[in-house]
Amino acid sequence: MIVINKSGYLKYKNFKFRCALGKHGISEKKKEGDKITPKGIYKIVNVYYRQDRIKKISSQLKLIKIKKNMGWCDDPDSKNYNELIKVPAKYSYEKLFRNENTYDLIIVLNYNMNPVIKNKGSAIFIHVAKKNYKKTAGCIALKKTHLTKLIENINKRTKVVIN
Repeated sequence: MIVINKSGYLKYKNFKFRCALGKHGISEKKKEGDKITPKGIYKIVNVYYRQDRIKKISSQLKLIKIKKNMGWCDDPDSKNYNELIKVPAKYSYEKLFRNENTYDLIIVLNYNMNPVIKNKGSAIFIHVAKKNYKKTAGCIALKKTHLTKLIENINKRTKVVIN
């Protein structure tokens, strides 16, 4: 079990890593764009990575290569809200293939999936942190070396607890 708490640390077995959280902390997420990291217990859905930037990684999880046409829909008006999509698209989305390295490695959590509730928020990822662990839009962000180590040690049954 991965545990993330408001002190800004992620704990998993013997690991304790500093992490960045949403600008408005951990709470009950109310709506898309509220910059809250949602409290709850989550499953890991997928792991995406940039093959050109992550050369060596092994995992019990399926690793999916990020392609230039991949995005994540964050537009509540789209039928593909909170899903992986092909970009460009007519609805609002986040591009996964970026110049910056924040999405070089992404763990997708099952927040607001099955069923997807319009406007409740999309794309709660564990991704690479910006310099000085700058606050996120609601995701959890770790140093790339820490995220790599985490991915190498977890599996499909690993739960993520945010409290």
